[in-house]
Formats: sequence, C-alpha cells, structure tokens
Amino acid sequence: MRSICVFCGSSPGNRPEYLQMARATGRLIAERQLTLVYGGGKVGLMGAIADSALAAGGRVIGVIPQMLLDREVGHPGLTELHVVTTMAERKLLMGELSDGFLTLPGGIGTMDELFEAWSWTQLGLHGKPSGLLNYQGYYDALVQFLDLAVSEGFQRPRHRAALLVDTEIEPLLDQLQAAAKTAPPAQ
Repeated sequence: MRSICVFCGSSPGNRPEYLQMARATGRLIAERQLTLVYGGGKVGLMGAIADSALAAGGRVIGVIPQMLLDREVGHPGLTELHVVTTMAERKLLMGELSDGFLTLPGGIGTMDELFEAWSWTQLGLHGKPSGLLNYQGYYDALVQFLDLAVSEGFQRPRHRAALLVDTEIEPLLDQLQAAAKTAPPAQ
C-alpha cells in the first residue's frame, strides 16, 4: 500500500478528542510513508488530518469540487490539490489515487463516501480494502446495523467482512495494509 484515502468530517465534532484522533491518524500515515488522499478541505477533521500529515513530512493529495473551493474551504498547503466539477468526480478520483480506504468519524457525506467505496469492492470494481475507525464507539450503532443486515439476509457475510472495523487506528491501519497486499484485482 502506497496511499490511503481517508473519509472524515468537515466539522471538528463536539469533543476535542476527535481532533486529537485525526491528528494522530495523519501523523501515523506520514510515519508509515503512506500518501494521504482526502477531500482537500482545510476545516474540521479533514483539515486536522492533512495538517498533521504535512507537519510530519507526509505527502498529502486533496480532491475538491470547485463549488467547495469557491466557499474557501480548500486547503492551500497540500502537496497536490485536484479541483473537479462534481462530488461524484471527487469520489472517483480519490478512489483512483488510493490503495485503500479509511473512514473516521463524520456525517452523511462521510457515510456516502464509505458506502460507495465499500460497495465498489462488493461489485468487483476494485479490490481495495475499506476500514472503519469506530473511535470511542462513534460507529457502534452503524456496526450493529450492518450485522443486522447480514442476519436478515440483506448483506452477505463475506461482503460484511470486507469492511474492517477497529476502535484503534494502529491495528486498523495494520489490517488495511495487510489486506491491500492480498487484495484481488478488479474484475
């Protein structure tokens, strides 16, 4: 794995621990010499992870739609910033530039990104691993729902297992890196 796409909130959340977690994640990504690919924002958890990775000497690639750049939320200090037209183009390019996906806490935009990247794996469009950081139980209800979808027959167990979940960033990143080494090619 050379690069990892991180989906996370454009807001900081209500607790300072979220920003601390995002900063630690950015630093760890840089220390592992992975390129951070993300949504290109300078605000919220997005800005914190990018700033931390850059401060640790990492390479950071942002992908942002022009409409968000026009709202002055684009990060000016990235290694690369790709400006696209639509949100769909943003997700597609972030996927093309990365070898795996990591989701931190966030809102509906973050959920949209997670589910699209994970469904691409299920459909065989790529074999890149997806991980969900269930930091301080933030995603407990989502994980419970995903397990319910399996037990009710709406999700196959192997597709559910394709979403790696952990409560700590280091073991989750270890799992993602290991999974990327054995990932099947896209069909």
